[in-house]
Amino acid sequence: MVAPVLETSHVFCCPNRVRGVLNWSSGPRGLLAFGTSCSVVLYDPVKRVVVTNLNGHTARVNCIQWICKQDGSPSTELVSGGSDNQVIHWEIEDNQLLKAVHLQGHEGPVYAVHAVYQRRTSDPALCTLIVSAAADSAVRLWSKKGSEVTWKTGQVKRGRAWKPPASLALCSRSCNSMVSCYKGKLHTFWHHNRISFLPSAFRPIPILACGDDDCRIHLFAQQNDQFQKVLSLCGHEDWIRGVEWAAFGRDLFLASCSQDCLIRIWKLYIKSASSETQDANNIRLKENTFTIENESVKIAFAVTLETVLAGHENWVNAVHWQPVFYKDGVLQQPMRLLSASMDKTMILWAPDEDSGVWLEQREWTPEIVISGHFDGVQDLVWDPEGEFIITVGTDQTTRLFAPWKRKDQSQVTWHEIARPQIHGYDLKCLAMINRFQFVSGADEKVLRVFSAPRNFVENFCAITGKSLNHVLCNQDSDLPEGATVPALGLSNKAIFQGDIASQPSDEEELLTSTGFEYQQVAFQPSILTEPPTEDHLLQNTLWPEVQKLYGHGYEIFCVTCNSSKTLLASACKAAKKEHAAIILWNTTSWKQVQNLVFHSLTVTQMAFSPNDKFLLAVSRDRTWSLWKKQDTVSPEFEPVFSLFAFTNKITSVHSRIIWSCDWSPDSKYFFTGSRDKKVVVWGECDSTDDCIEHNIGPCSSVLDVGGAVTAVSVSLHPSQRSVSVWVGLECGKICLYTWKKTDQVPEINDWAHCVETSQSQSHTLAIRKLCWKNCSGKTEHKEAEDAEWLHFASCGEDHTVKIHRVNKCAL
Repeated sequence: MVAPVLETSHVFCCPNRVRGVLNWSSGPRGLLAFGTSCSVVLYDPVKRVVVTNLNGHTARVNCIQWICKQDGSPSTELVSGGSDNQVIHWEIEDNQLLKAVHLQGHEGPVYAVHAVYQRRTSDPALCTLIVSAAADSAVRLWSKKGSEVTWKTGQVKRGRAWKPPASLALCSRSCNSMVSCYKGKLHTFWHHNRISFLPSAFRPIPILACGDDDCRIHLFAQQNDQFQKVLSLCGHEDWIRGVEWAAFGRDLFLASCSQDCLIRIWKLYIKSASSETQDANNIRLKENTFTIENESVKIAFAVTLETVLAGHENWVNAVHWQPVFYKDGVLQQPMRLLSASMDKTMILWAPDEDSGVWLEQREWTPEIVISGHFDGVQDLVWDPEGEFIITVGTDQTTRLFAPWKRKDQSQVTWHEIARPQIHGYDLKCLAMINRFQFVSGADEKVLRVFSAPRNFVENFCAITGKSLNHVLCNQDSDLPEGATVPALGLSNKAIFQGDIASQPSDEEELLTSTGFEYQQVAFQPSILTEPPTEDHLLQNTLWPEVQKLYGHGYEIFCVTCNSSKTLLASACKAAKKEHAAIILWNTTSWKQVQNLVFHSLTVTQMAFSPNDKFLLAVSRDRTWSLWKKQDTVSPEFEPVFSLFAFTNKITSVHSRIIWSCDWSPDSKYFFTGSRDKKVVVWGECDSTDDCIEHNIGPCSSVLDVGGAVTAVSVSLHPSQRSVSVWVGLECGKICLYTWKKTDQVPEINDWAHCVETSQSQSHTLAIRKLCWKNCSGKTEHKEAEDAEWLHFASCGEDHTVKIHRVNKCAL
């Protein structure tokens, strides 16, 4: 089999912050589907890897539902709804996208979807019944058979302005008391839509339950190919947040949850004629009845309140019945219910076998799962040895991802193992000073420097399989154990061994607390052998803040460090020339070395040349400036940079903002990428030339990549005769080109297109950073195979970080 040129080996992301955006496929080894920004991500919880991304929505994904099969086998179809007003039906084969059908019709964001397979008496072939609710005050239904999609005429709509149903449950019962139950596996936090069928003597009759903001559950049944309202269930005292059907014997059970912190279980059954003649003096539950006319035969149904479950202390966002499974060839439906609440708890409910009272059951422990940013990722950087990645984002966090290497397994998966900074401002940029020290900039005027504590280094070595003694040999002996954030503070305070010993116990803190104090989260050192859980990431993985750098007048926008790690350059947002100055910092004393003033608007990115002789800056003013390091008389003196070359409005090739820049490995040429869709190579840059100013012009033909360029990254081509240039676009696509200097004037045939990311490999929004791994090698294989692969990482506004690998032999 021919090896692919480009593969996406690891993806870091997390679900969108909306209810109903996560669903687990039924059946063994079912995949977890969740929405990340505009993508639907398929995640294998057994292998702990992202299988693929389904890209098709143009706005945030709000809800997802697998279409469950009646035989309990893994699902191969799912539906999703998004803020782009559309529903998409996806078909999956071998964990890859086979077909996507876009269902148009809503005029507002879609917030709830559900679908089931339906077999008609007149047609033995299965069709898919899809229902969705949106902010346009409508519930729409589609019937899909093969590639044909029909919009059903039974649209449910209300005239007044209203919130869409918080949840939908579509259910049906077949004629022979075999129940078509469609379930997802138990999981956390998110609500679902469900479909089942009413008991019927002739054919399955779909029934739809809609939870509404009027505190009622509205039931609609299909009659004469249209959905008609048959009943409203009252009882909840606040908005309905989730509903779900399940079948037990010949009865249907509907679970509903609400903002009133309660869960209600409703029982739906066929009302027999004998029940009408029972003694009127018997105590019976109040019944809500309705009649369905099917094939000229009227069938009466009754709904009663089975039980009310109280245990949560805040809104209950979702309820789910345990999925059906086969045992000894018989389909089993356990009477267990999982609920998730705003009180940060989940409860597993089941009725007591003797008394029939529903009780809380079991305490579960968290598993190792995927994690990532929940907002745009603005910057990333590899550590100098290429063993982990640090990222920052507008979710106000800094995250560190590293490989988890298990002793007895060859597979290596990447996970978030630390969250060094949890800030109060949106983070914009970062730069590595050394392997365990970085500086970050946010929407504030201050740069902050962080250093790794001892507990992180110990856990990093334990998880990645590195030698602790080897890693600690270059670290200070007095490393702090960890860090914590003081009450009402923004700075991570270092915690030393003596501070841990003096921390009060929980009992002492309870006795001395007044009850009105802000409780500070205490750091608790622990040695891990596997990636940490979310509560550990929040509490025990902060890095101490060792320095603040003051000097900028507005929000920090970009920062970079030279190859020798002695100089730091930073810039902030600016609308005037005096505010657009670049500040150089000494990374030992943390003092300002020099202010470089040239640009009139925000400097968007900077890059030191690999030989540390030049500093390149590109700006929103559509120009670049090149600064040359002057030779100093003595090493004791601080380095001084002077303006070496620049462009203006006349000489600049770019006509829009220049977003990105990078250097060739030999420091002779530099590359710029702009919103005007152009990538240009400039040079040559001679570090031995002592002239004051130079006129450096383009030394390549202008590369038009067909889309706005937001990121550029350059590395040496494996052939050693050209350079590889990765270009990230505003649409989320990444393209690889090679460039080779020719002697022709003008330059022709100097660019060659190699490969670009597929739809599933691409980001769905603008790419913010591309970064090559400094040392080559395929991270999850042996060293003998390392020479075959190049690695680079990408991040973007779609909340995701991806590690890609490129086959050198295929380039």
